[in-house]
Amino acid sequence: MKNKLQEIRENAIEQIRQSDALEKLNDVRVSFLGKKGELTAVLKGMKDVAPEDRPLVGQMVNDTRAFIEEAIEETKKKLEAKALEAQLAAEVIDVTLPAKKNNVGHRHPNTIALEEVERIFIGMGYEVIEGPEIEYDLYNFEKLNIPANHPAKDEQDTFYINKDIVLRTQTSPVQARIMEKGKLPIRMISPGRVFRSDEVDATHSPSFHQIEGLIIDKNITFADLKGTLEEFAKELFGPETKTKFRPHHFPFTEPSAEVDVSCFKCGGKGCRFCKGSGWIEILGCGMVHPHVLEMCGIDPEEYTGFAFGVGLERIALLKYEIDDMRLLYENDIRFLKQF
Repeated sequence: MKNKLQEIRENAIEQIRQSDALEKLNDVRVSFLGKKGELTAVLKGMKDVAPEDRPLVGQMVNDTRAFIEEAIEETKKKLEAKALEAQLAAEVIDVTLPAKKNNVGHRHPNTIALEEVERIFIGMGYEVIEGPEIEYDLYNFEKLNIPANHPAKDEQDTFYINKDIVLRTQTSPVQARIMEKGKLPIRMISPGRVFRSDEVDATHSPSFHQIEGLIIDKNITFADLKGTLEEFAKELFGPETKTKFRPHHFPFTEPSAEVDVSCFKCGGKGCRFCKGSGWIEILGCGMVHPHVLEMCGIDPEEYTGFAFGVGLERIALLKYEIDDMRLLYENDIRFLKQF
């Protein structure tokens, strides 16, 4: 038995030395140490060994196994190192080549403008509240003092799902929903997408974004409205910006006004950007109509408030001097990467 084990040891060492690849070395391991290997065959023949000799023979088999395993592991390390060296030699990296630049996405100009507006009003203590884009006629029109026969409800301007449900034409319905809850005072802005049946051109789109603002509290006056919007304009367009209020009409506010800001391009002197007037229109506003307060369950004798609405795209177009609204939606990387 001792001679047999010595022969197995010598054959194993010879085959291990001749192994020039990991695959061949694994074949040697299976040949000698596997379930059908030569050492396993010796162990199966232990039944023919005298009982008093079995411990000695078993120890010799274990020693032979350990010897072969150690030789295989040592050769394996050498082969792995050799393979790694060959791989490194084949995969030479030219450090003089220019690096590959990863194209990383960034914020859309609309998103940049919205975050700026939200930052300004949150700093004034406003809360940002969103609402449904598919809205009831009741909230989109009636609770905003727009009766059934009002021109704004014409099918030429509004997308109707049925006679009672529309795609909202403004974000003011969110204000009506919040007022209806009766948790006063209210100080909020409501940004979101709105829909109107407009032809697509440089300044119009059937889908665009608005930001509505609302304050309801005791002793709110038009002076508060002017001060708020003047501060907003200076924060958005620069500290030298001036504002001008022009009388206007909106069904849900009384009195109502449109707000112009001094042209931040020419400083109010007149240029192509402001069409020579020195002023640029940015939003509409007014004191919340008493009837709107009543319909939402708020006592107009005790509470007053103001509301305003500005187009998000208009802010983006003005702030970044873009002359065509369609550029914001065409997803042209050459345009968007400028921001």
